[in-house]
Amino acid sequence: MLPSIGKFRQPAPLFRGAPHTYGVPVIASEPVIELANVDLTLASRAGQVAILRDLSLSIPAGDSVAIVGPSGSGKTSLLMVMAGLERATAGHVKVAGHDFSHLSEDGLALARGASIGIVFQSFHLVPTMTAQENVALPLQFRGEADAFERATELLGEVGLSHRLTHFPAQLSGGEQQRVALARALVTRPRLLLADEPTGNLDGKTGRQIVDLLFSLQARRGATLILVTHDERLAERCHRVIRMADGRIIETIDGTVAA
Repeated sequence: MLPSIGKFRQPAPLFRGAPHTYGVPVIASEPVIELANVDLTLASRAGQVAILRDLSLSIPAGDSVAIVGPSGSGKTSLLMVMAGLERATAGHVKVAGHDFSHLSEDGLALARGASIGIVFQSFHLVPTMTAQENVALPLQFRGEADAFERATELLGEVGLSHRLTHFPAQLSGGEQQRVALARALVTRPRLLLADEPTGNLDGKTGRQIVDLLFSLQARRGATLILVTHDERLAERCHRVIRMADGRIIETIDGTVAA
């Protein structure tokens, strides 16, 4: 048994203990992420480098989990395996009901589009698209007719109703990250992955983005996996996973700090 720790597109589960969200029933005991004996080895000039080593974990629906550790410990690589952006060298990877171990690249892209939202440190907005167009993009990929209406609604939720037609270069760093967060959530994903979402922001703006991130995650009932160097930010999650040398060395439950 696994130890319990509990390119765009994306149904959402529910608040923990609630009967349903968006009309989709959810079995609370079903893990959103299951990793078993996962290895990740990458080639370098010096030869093969072990990035993740025999890593196993299970994360239940609706949880919030921080992954912490020094640079080079494997935090972001683990997040990329969960996102299907890196393919595990060995082991079993199951995310939101999708068995990543047996999916093609197209299958992985479809799985991401169906179930996963990703927020990057560097925003990764399309520079030639407005804020509204950036947020609508995942829905357009899915052929949804109300893409722009839903994008407008999400941008309102993140406080950018007045910035719909602005391009990324016309937005501050905090505003760009709000657009990126709206884009990650517009498809109502079951799983939200955030890689150092405040890394390029000043302290005040970073705190505002974090408050918004946790508020939206709670309202939409998504499972949140957060990679961070910030120990105080990590303590706002239900659980903290500490990594070193590609391994999980500690799991702390019930952290949630104000």
